[in-house]
Amino acid sequence: MTANRPPPFDTKQVSLLWAGPERAAEIAGMHARMFEEAWDHIAVIKMLEHPASTGFVCQIGIPKITVGFIMGQVMADEAEILSIGVAPELQRRGLGALLVGGFTRAAKRAEAKRVFLDVAADNAAGLALYTKLGFTEQSRRKAYYPRKGAEPVDAIVMSVPV
Repeated sequence: MTANRPPPFDTKQVSLLWAGPERAAEIAGMHARMFEEAWDHIAVIKMLEHPASTGFVCQIGIPKITVGFIMGQVMADEAEILSIGVAPELQRRGLGALLVGGFTRAAKRAEAKRVFLDVAADNAAGLALYTKLGFTEQSRRKAYYPRKGAEPVDAIVMSVPV
């Protein structure tokens, strides 16, 4: 085990929990650590209070600590993942796939036919995850994501049938 890598965890110690407004501060704190343009506590509350909202947090260990989140909306026969994040030190260990899987199952139960998301064209890890989960590119939004001190990056719109 290296100093930068947390100890292995037993997948039996991973919990995926519905996220309502009571988890807004927790999610906003994680969002601020992961994204340049973070959603604040109020924005997360508004998102999670929306009637079409679906959200989850991922917790590991004993005692449980929150290490990831996913938020999106399900409307009519479509769903969209609006934000997802996993603590950097735990990325590439299957937690993002668990979060997307939980959201996708919820969307399917709500009778959605397809799940959409946007991912920055320079997000190689995100693109690899979504492709592995069956998402395919549908279109691009030119210069969608601003970057400090650099040119904006395209958003790749991806979707998967559910």
